[in-house]
Amino acid sequence: MTETMSLLIPAVAVLGALGFAMAGMLVWASRAFHVESDPLVDALMELMPGANCGACGYPGCADAAEHIVAGDITPDACTSCDAETFELIGELLGIEIAAAEPMYPVTLCQGGTNCKDRYDYIGAPTCRAAIFLSGTRKACSYGCIGLGDCVRACPFDAIEIGENGLPAIKKYNCKGCGTCVRICPQSVLTIAKEHGPVYVVCASHDKGKYVKEICEFGCIGCGICKKNCPEGAIKLDRGLAVIDREKCTLCGTCVEVCPRSAIVRL
Repeated sequence: MTETMSLLIPAVAVLGALGFAMAGMLVWASRAFHVESDPLVDALMELMPGANCGACGYPGCADAAEHIVAGDITPDACTSCDAETFELIGELLGIEIAAAEPMYPVTLCQGGTNCKDRYDYIGAPTCRAAIFLSGTRKACSYGCIGLGDCVRACPFDAIEIGENGLPAIKKYNCKGCGTCVRICPQSVLTIAKEHGPVYVVCASHDKGKYVKEICEFGCIGCGICKKNCPEGAIKLDRGLAVIDREKCTLCGTCVEVCPRSAIVRL
């Protein structure tokens, strides 16, 4: 016991000295490398949502606040701020900010429960895992898998998988940050204004006959929309209707004539 104590006491002393020395070095480093923050940036950070969603092009709200104050980007680059917050930011910066029209995710797929399954998937409940292990459980290899990668990625709890097996947007929570669009491995989500745009809500390039067999609403590439569009704004790309935004006048003719309800106007 005496021998053990004789070894223990010096060891404790050495460790204590090392800890004290390291603490001193940390204190010195914090003072030597301390950078004064800009009070305006700090005040702006207090108003920003702090979601760090990256929609503005910067990794976090702190970086965005610094670039806004520096004049590199305009405050409306933050899609997570509402009109009231923009008003407060405008007062802080001494400028007037017009809040942009809200943008929300749109699911470019009507598959879900309307599309047949190839098999019962048993595995990690993520879209990426399902693709990596076995392609996709859905008969349509282009459509939404419905395992909720977008739901888990959303920083605002603005998405859920609906009863139809497709992403449903909770607009009262959504900030239009686009995180769900970036995370979707099937690229079936896009960001759009709430009113106006016409979209082909299908992503399949399969043959029309096969699409008819597996999905109730999939585009079959019949070309009726293309033939009836008065502006020539629609073309077929490998059997899928594609709308030219520059030519489209939002007349809605394609929506009316599509026999599969695969084109919708938001």
